[in-house]
Amino acid sequence: MGQNQPLTILKPMYKMMKRITYLMLLLALPFATFGNDQLNAAFAKGNSEYAKGKYADAVKTYQSILNGGNQSATVYFNLGNAYYKQGDLPSAILYYEKAHKINPGDEDVNFNIQLCNLKTTDKIEAAPDFFLTKWWDGIVLAFSVGTLGWLSILFFLAGSGVLVAYLYSPSVSLKRTSFFTAIGLITVGLITIILAATQVHYFASHKQAIIFSNAVNVKSEPGKGAKNLFVIHEGTKVDVLEDNNNWLRVRLLNGNEGWITIGDVKDI
Repeated sequence: MGQNQPLTILKPMYKMMKRITYLMLLLALPFATFGNDQLNAAFAKGNSEYAKGKYADAVKTYQSILNGGNQSATVYFNLGNAYYKQGDLPSAILYYEKAHKINPGDEDVNFNIQLCNLKTTDKIEAAPDFFLTKWWDGIVLAFSVGTLGWLSILFFLAGSGVLVAYLYSPSVSLKRTSFFTAIGLITVGLITIILAATQVHYFASHKQAIIFSNAVNVKSEPGKGAKNLFVIHEGTKVDVLEDNNNWLRVRLLNGNEGWITIGDVKDI
């Protein structure tokens, strides 16, 4: 009775693991490395142009990759570098931030964002977060969704392997060890899925944009005749809270809010 009970539990669990593995494979595939020679050739061409100092040509080549519907943190990052070399700070920040959305844990991306922010006119300090919120966001954004997807697959596959070992283990003690090890691996796999889903929701619920106008008067209401509250400049990142007839209600890192026109920004 004691040995059959875990077996009864594990059969539906094994089927669930297979379904989750297929799901995570679908989630992770779009984040895989370029899959054909044409894309690889275009990426190599862009890198070569960048290395030769032909930054405008590199921008066109990287943009052609993105225009083909191929999103990649690496392409966004390199495109940001090319814009930075041309002195186009808002565009550099925009594409670094796009790279950050795909791979938020990348140290090079985060460093370049910080470097560019030091060169913007507006030096806005973020309002302090509750330490638990900051801690949780750090965990959620430590890896890309693609990486979390592959990790979940590995943990579920490992759990499946340990389940096989459980089924064929000759001793009770080995069966017990295999059973709890499989449960642990499956649990970690589920945690990675939760983290991936949380990260997707985080970026979906945090609509942000970069200011592209030299100087923008932030209004108290959506209208040209409304009172000016403060001024922000190109390269500043804002949270977009509301859209009202070509006017956006935005919030800065320090918590200040107001209205700007939609033409003053580009969405991340």
